[in-house]
Amino acid sequence: MFGLRLMRKSFDFLMEQLDILCPGLANDAERFEMAFGRTLYIHLTRSDKVAQAVSLIKASQTGLWHLASDGSELERTAPPRPPSYNAGEIARNVAELTAHDEEWVRWFERERIDPVLVGYDVLSDDPKGTVAGILNRLGLDAAAAREISPGVAKLADETSRAWIERYRAEGAQGRTD
Repeated sequence: MFGLRLMRKSFDFLMEQLDILCPGLANDAERFEMAFGRTLYIHLTRSDKVAQAVSLIKASQTGLWHLASDGSELERTAPPRPPSYNAGEIARNVAELTAHDEEWVRWFERERIDPVLVGYDVLSDDPKGTVAGILNRLGLDAAAAREISPGVAKLADETSRAWIERYRAEGAQGRTD
């Protein structure tokens, strides 16, 4: 079994590479099947785009992308620095993240793919149940999900909550580009 996390920003590049690897096929879904075999598509989405944008911006600004479940750093791409609220940056990210989600939905429709829809909050709140559902869709033993333990911790904190509340309270009047 193989899993691939594909971000929308990398999608076009992967499709170009798969077209080279598997030329002459009618569509993207056929290229995926040829390259990877039987494929289950999972569309992981986050309904709260403001929270998603804040998370992305804070990671970009602070350099901290992932924490282990014990609180130790797993991935840092820059020296630590404090995050700085910017409503315009949040608005731009909300628009981009929303557009990416819409592009995925259109792609799934065009390719006639019915993905497993997984909400970020559901996955975060019930990782074992979410994985059990995916194993079920794969025809595998869902009981195996009882043994999983997430290796990462949420990065959302009081700063994240404050930014989200401030952004929503400000509305369009408080946004600066």
